[in-house]
Amino acid sequence: MLYHTPQYAVGWFTLALINAGLAQAKNRSGFGWFLGSLFLGPIATLIIVLLEKAKQA
Repeated sequence: MLYHTPQYAVGWFTLALINAGLAQAKNRSGFGWFLGSLFLGPIATLIIVLLEKAKQA
């Protein structure tokens, strides 16, 4: 088996939490990026890192 499912799921969930924190640091929706990260994983991390910090309203 390529992945050990429980460990893989924990890592993916942890990455989603990290992405939520990164998004909040850039004035973006942490919850929205958390949900998006559950589907996109490391691609979401790359997108968040490349995005400019959002202006506060």
